[in-house]
Amino acid sequence: MKIPALKIGEYTFQSRLVVGTGKYRDTPTMLAALEASGADVVTVAVRRAQVGAPAGQTLFEVLGGKYQLLPNTAGCFSAEDAVRTARLGRELGLSDLVKLEVLADTQTLLPHPVQTLEACRQLVSDGFTVLVYTNDDPVLALELESAGAAAVMPAGAPIGSGQGILNCNSMSIIIERAKVPIIIDAGVGTASDVTIAMELGAAGVLLNTGIAGAEDPVAMATAMRHALEAGWYAARAGRIPRKRYAHASSPTTGLIASAESIAGE
Repeated sequence: MKIPALKIGEYTFQSRLVVGTGKYRDTPTMLAALEASGADVVTVAVRRAQVGAPAGQTLFEVLGGKYQLLPNTAGCFSAEDAVRTARLGRELGLSDLVKLEVLADTQTLLPHPVQTLEACRQLVSDGFTVLVYTNDDPVLALELESAGAAAVMPAGAPIGSGQGILNCNSMSIIIERAKVPIIIDAGVGTASDVTIAMELGAAGVLLNTGIAGAEDPVAMATAMRHALEAGWYAARAGRIPRKRYAHASSPTTGLIASAESIAGE
């Protein structure tokens, strides 16, 4: 059974792993890690538009020939700023896809719920395909979906924290009630976090620091790729129920009887 493509709005991606392009020690390492991840869509901050760089050498040009670019509004702290940044990305010819981020403060880097919802409505009205970063709040997730988000991206943990998925219960509720893809975003530290996300039923996972910050980004990208596949298959395999006490997998009867029969002979 092949893992089906991920469909978001009018876009189709073969991989359900979306990876970022920031924090790598150099461009060759980034490119090798992206290749190892198997991703076909990558996030790029519009603020990293290298205006004035030689033709063919900007980050967007290096990546755009092979990957679908997902511009993001990283570093924005108001709806107005996020909308302006998204529009700039589209004017640069990147995409009408946008990963919407409107942060509340510089310490937690958590989304601002009111500003995020307002920006989502504006960008949908402008014709963007909006993938929106949000808190792990089931109520807000539905509000963003109603506002027209093509995908909702609840945070597993604070950005770059590597803590994994801190609230699996809320994530499960978000996934259960959604009619659009739920992509768990932020906080992934290692491969097992990706597997857990997919076992919860997520449509995909987005991460950056977990790969870029690893001692060996290429090896970690490979692990993340396989972890996603493992979690997707496990979610559909029908796991055994959890039980309070042990249940032997080998027979516990018949051995004594056999021994008595032998002794009687």
